[in-house]
Amino acid sequence: MRFNGFHAAALGVLAVLGASPATAKTISVSATTPDANEKLQEALILAEPGDVVQLGAGVWTLTDGLSLDVAGVTVRGAGAGEGGSILDFTGQQGAGEGLLVTSDDVLLTNFAVLNTKGDGIKSKGADRIVYHQLRVEWTAGPKETNGAYGIYPVESTDVLVDSVYVRGASDAGIYVGQSKNIIVRDSIATENVAGIEIENSYNADVHDNIATKNTGGILVFDLPSLPMQGGHNVRVFENIVNDNSTPNFAPKGNIVASVPTGTGVLVMANRNVEIFDNVFADNGTANVMIVGYRYEHKDPNYQPLPRDIVVRGNQHGKAGYAPKFPGGDMIAAAMGGAIPPVLWDGAGDAVVLDKVGVLSLNLPDVKTPQSEAKPAPADLSKGTPPAALPAITLPESMEAKVK
Repeated sequence: MRFNGFHAAALGVLAVLGASPATAKTISVSATTPDANEKLQEALILAEPGDVVQLGAGVWTLTDGLSLDVAGVTVRGAGAGEGGSILDFTGQQGAGEGLLVTSDDVLLTNFAVLNTKGDGIKSKGADRIVYHQLRVEWTAGPKETNGAYGIYPVESTDVLVDSVYVRGASDAGIYVGQSKNIIVRDSIATENVAGIEIENSYNADVHDNIATKNTGGILVFDLPSLPMQGGHNVRVFENIVNDNSTPNFAPKGNIVASVPTGTGVLVMANRNVEIFDNVFADNGTANVMIVGYRYEHKDPNYQPLPRDIVVRGNQHGKAGYAPKFPGGDMIAAAMGGAIPPVLWDGAGDAVVLDKVGVLSLNLPDVKTPQSEAKPAPADLSKGTPPAALPAITLPESMEAKVK
């Protein structure tokens, strides 16, 4: 597994990218000016394609959210750790994002965003966006009043999230929604409700990450009544997914409020999902859960079943010893104190080639209430897995930005 030394660096100062191209104009902004909020927003407005907005080192005390709507801009700090460029929104007056990006070909790198009232860094309709060596954190730890999302690209084509650290999001630390062609790699998500979430998206690789001490480590969802549906072709591989034991602190009514504490990887209502070569340990409910969408909806085109889910080649440590789904404790007691590492509700289809047990709740109809579950061991190794999914390739211009 390759982590490029990032995980050690996340505890200190993250490396700064190399020099900007000679043709780029650099707009430097200092954290020490009394009107830092206004000067930084002014720089983001005045920047032209190809420019670099350079954030000085220090703690920026910001009261208003920031926005960028110019294509081809780099926002670069002096580091995301102590001594770097720290954008502190503890005194934020509104409830919006810390930084909102709505333009293409943007690179965000080497700075931290703390304690936003809303989402940390959001991009919408921003194609070929790169999030690199960033930290988004709610420093008081898990709280329902924290912002929902840390890193939040949505409605985009070509998304790269590389070497970021997110802690404390009340929904998902790293979330990619309604997007296509996605890579999330070499990142750490800890003490969020969902560590990493891929939702209603096509063609995603999630690999070489650490998802630990969340409620659920990695989620792959497809939800109804959204403009982009039919999430598919998602590979979750070579991640460390362990000790996802934080009690669920999502606001009531949020879909992730139903994620059981102790979930490693959860797949709901997606198709063509591969979960392979991961290291799982100490996830009290299950290392892998595969379920249908069992909530009321009014979308006639929505497909609620998981289909063509493949689980193979993973390492499974301790799991299923404290299951938090309804009736889970009684099932575990009946099975000698723990349920198997893989939990399937019985809906849709999956192939599990790992040499571990599978528990089926035998609820093939998503309209059947969980109270009618008939839990029993299941053998899902007999099916024929679909062809392996191809690796995701992003434009060379994006990869060049993080070298």
